[in-house]
Amino acid sequence: MKNKLFATALAASAFLALPAAHAADTSGFFINGNIGQSSFDKHGYDDDDTAYGINGGYRWALAPNFLLGVEGGYADLGSFDPKNSVTGVGRAELKGWNAGVNAHWNLTDNWYLSGRGGYFRGDLKGGYVNAFDPTTSVYTVTRVDDNSNKWYAGAGFGYDFSSNASIGLNYDYYKATKSGLEVNPKVVSVSAEYRF
Repeated sequence: MKNKLFATALAASAFLALPAAHAADTSGFFINGNIGQSSFDKHGYDDDDTAYGINGGYRWALAPNFLLGVEGGYADLGSFDPKNSVTGVGRAELKGWNAGVNAHWNLTDNWYLSGRGGYFRGDLKGGYVNAFDPTTSVYTVTRVDDNSNKWYAGAGFGYDFSSNASIGLNYDYYKATKSGLEVNPKVVSVSAEYRF
């Protein structure tokens, strides 16, 4: 984790070296990547892990300081260990593909707010206790290894170093549910974006 955070800080400092002049936003393609920490506390899990993702898409300028667009990408949200040792529950994992909309709103020439949301097709693995027999002290565990079709949403803010490059701080929530198992991690991440 320390190496990943160091690499993130190094990438951010490279963006800081870019000129601070910011031209008016225009329509165009973009690509961004993020890395951060995901956390999940439900169904007997309580753990954090490293999460990362990559997105690309296109935004249209609806006003000089407001762009609205579409995006598609991939996110690996990590794996989460159960907080107790019930046999068979095992580690939960979530990764998958997303498709949705996003917005970029410049408050000043350089500072912006962002928002995103849409469809998330997650590859979901994990388990949960669905019954306990106190007379035999036996847990009945359901294991899930399937796809979930739910949603994601997020918001962030950041700094545009130019009309082409920015860094940001983001909060995202991913919803994944299948066969009674819900894995809904919250992700706090730093991101870097390049616009064509």
